[in-house]
Amino acid sequence: SYIAWLEDGTVFERKGVDGGQPLEFITDEEQVIPGLDRAAATMKKGEQALLTVSPEYGFGSVVAERDLAVVPPSSNLVYEVEMLDFVKEKAPWELNNQEKIEAAGKKKEEGNILFKDGNYQRAGKKYDKAVDYVSEDGLFQDDEQKQIKALRISCWLNGAACSLKLSDFWGAIQLCSKVLDFESHNVKALYRRAQAYMKTSDLISAEMDIKKALEADPQNREVKLLQKTLRQHQVESNKRDAKLFTNMFARMSKGSSMPIKKLKVEIAEPEKSEEAAATERECVAEPSTPSEDRMAVDQS
Repeated sequence: SYIAWLEDGTVFERKGVDGGQPLEFITDEEQVIPGLDRAAATMKKGEQALLTVSPEYGFGSVVAERDLAVVPPSSNLVYEVEMLDFVKEKAPWELNNQEKIEAAGKKKEEGNILFKDGNYQRAGKKYDKAVDYVSEDGLFQDDEQKQIKALRISCWLNGAACSLKLSDFWGAIQLCSKVLDFESHNVKALYRRAQAYMKTSDLISAEMDIKKALEADPQNREVKLLQKTLRQHQVESNKRDAKLFTNMFARMSKGSSMPIKKLKVEIAEPEKSEEAAATERECVAEPSTPSEDRMAVDQS
């Protein structure tokens, strides 16, 4: 139960007071504002608390029409809360194997519903929780291993789809890689990881995944369309590279036209023996001046 008001004292909502119906909700499901959600998750039965909630954890920068008043944008809120009772969800280690498999399947289905509704953030959390229930291989019997493997792969693939929708491309790559550790030619995992690689401009890795996917399913229409898109990206990338190198060489050519300072270097001749000098005097009709050897040194 709670009473909620604005900083100026305007009460905008009451739940479970003066004979009213208490509020029941599931934490971490975005059914209430984040500030109330987080506080409720830490409270004990019968505990009372006075919460001050900033706009970030309240209604944000939008107008919120509540039961008793309108909450203006970017409002600080105050909640006087009492935790009447709660039911705590069982942790994975509190369940037997069959209960874990059933709980994982339920979380996966909840995630699927959220995904269809376009709530990709919450759907991804559901898939993560589903995997948590079936994360320990050694605790399951052989006949259960097939079920948990299928659940994990399905949840990782669905989670990767959520990550792509949320532009979390590295998250999608990691989830697809987990699937490929189990099934190296899983077409969906290769397809979604290739999509993520393309978004991160890793066209080489994307091409490798697409080739593997087509090896496993040569007629897959979606993979072929992605391959066509990849080729377009490669053409555009090659054009950008060509332009970059053209500009680079142009700058280098322009730089090479700058005047070059020359350093005059004289190389001294080695001393000659008297016999060699005498022989030279006999062979050379006219005396000559030793030639100069010049070396240009780049001073730029």
